[in-house]
Amino acid sequence: MIYQTLAGLVQKALETGLIEAADSDYTRNQAMYLLGLQSFPKGALEPADDTIPNLLETLVGYAVEKGVIEDIFDDKEMLSANIMNCLVARPSAINAAFDEKYAESPEAATDYFYELSQNSNYIQMNRIRKNISYKAESKYGEMDITINLSKPEKDPEQIKREREMKQTLSYPKCLLCKENVGYAGRIGYPARANHRVVEVPLAGENWYFQYSPYVYYNEHSILLSKEHRDMKIDRSGFKRLLAFTERFPHYFVGSNADLPIVGGSILSHDHYQAGRYEFAMTKAEDAFIFPLAAYPDIAASVVKWPMSVIRLKGSEIGSLVDAADEILQKWKTYSDEEADVLAFTGDTPHNTITPIARKRSGLFEIDLVLRNNRTTAEHPSGIFHPHADVHHIKKENIGLIEVMGLAVLPPRLKEELAEIEEFLLGNADTVSPPHQEWAEQLKEQYGTLSQREEAEATLQKELGKKFVRILEDAGVLKEKEAFDRFIQTLNQPAASGSINGIR
Repeated sequence: MIYQTLAGLVQKALETGLIEAADSDYTRNQAMYLLGLQSFPKGALEPADDTIPNLLETLVGYAVEKGVIEDIFDDKEMLSANIMNCLVARPSAINAAFDEKYAESPEAATDYFYELSQNSNYIQMNRIRKNISYKAESKYGEMDITINLSKPEKDPEQIKREREMKQTLSYPKCLLCKENVGYAGRIGYPARANHRVVEVPLAGENWYFQYSPYVYYNEHSILLSKEHRDMKIDRSGFKRLLAFTERFPHYFVGSNADLPIVGGSILSHDHYQAGRYEFAMTKAEDAFIFPLAAYPDIAASVVKWPMSVIRLKGSEIGSLVDAADEILQKWKTYSDEEADVLAFTGDTPHNTITPIARKRSGLFEIDLVLRNNRTTAEHPSGIFHPHADVHHIKKENIGLIEVMGLAVLPPRLKEELAEIEEFLLGNADTVSPPHQEWAEQLKEQYGTLSQREEAEATLQKELGKKFVRILEDAGVLKEKEAFDRFIQTLNQPAASGSINGIR
């Protein structure tokens, strides 16, 4: 059976265009070595017919059974990636193919690379299908709700190994460095043998484009700097984001903020996230428009959204970059005690921006989401962060993806929501303590439900409401009057001896 499985994998690689017929013997022999096989049956052999991820799982299971590798998470991940590496072209060939496709159209280039990243099993489609995803109606539009189940839990022996191993290696420096391409992996560091990136120069710098192994939305991709440097929101970043939309007008691109609490999970490497997906925030209407006196060619508005978003539209990238940078510089030093916004505590800065760029209806757009990471005794996790009463749903940072309207919720919620469902159906008297108060409020509102489908739909609707509340907590200028005060500063020169007259 193992020979049929391996033959099936080679056959699937041929069918998906990963290899050509002339590569068949070579790739099979390379994979045989990794599996501890020294020969292959002669004559006709019926290849197993299954998906690449399923065939890989069978091969890895064989390797564990025969003692080729141990039944440890990292060992299995490394073998799986290394088998696929036998079937994936070298980076130079993939870059050449990407450029050739780009000459046809930007869509042709990304279609090619996205398909390759799935066929190579770098994008873990079997695991991604485990995620729970649905849409929830809100006054701001349809929110995307996802309970992330795609990242497998590590087994106890894996965790033990990681604790015992001294983490003395610093190569690659982080998970986003371009040096991860083809890296076999090690204990505590993920396998990247089948990982490929393509070079995409942006605004005079070398940047690299890849897809996320755990896609949260269609064509979820990552742009990473060649240089390992800290995340930074600045004028150059705005220029790079808009330059990317000029090259790939069918994609949006955005950046996490560059401060703790309001930033993403990796602030040590400058990177952006992109994709071919229309989020609820993209579709959100203007709450109101306002003039930017210094930029009459730009349409400026505040977006009807739970967070504080300024949207700029224009036909010239240079003008948009200038305007976005001016708003950033003024926001970084802006304080409004009435709105609880303070730019500094001593010398520690609190204000920054989460930017998102796109091209739509012939115009460039850039959304500037105002962020503030100040903490207080009342809100130790952050004033403009999910407050304690919603931590039972989510207490992690609100990063770029959530900002745009896609909730990435922790896997624990799958079992916890199932408990609440039983509670609403009258099959249980209690739920997990963090959810008890919420569950009782739901039962008081809806009564004891009789149909499981009704209980599930109720929970989905109410979870959507919780996510909106989480985003509203993260909004810094919650009233139009507060926005008006900031907008007034955008159309005024700084007072002599200070910036915006406030510090």
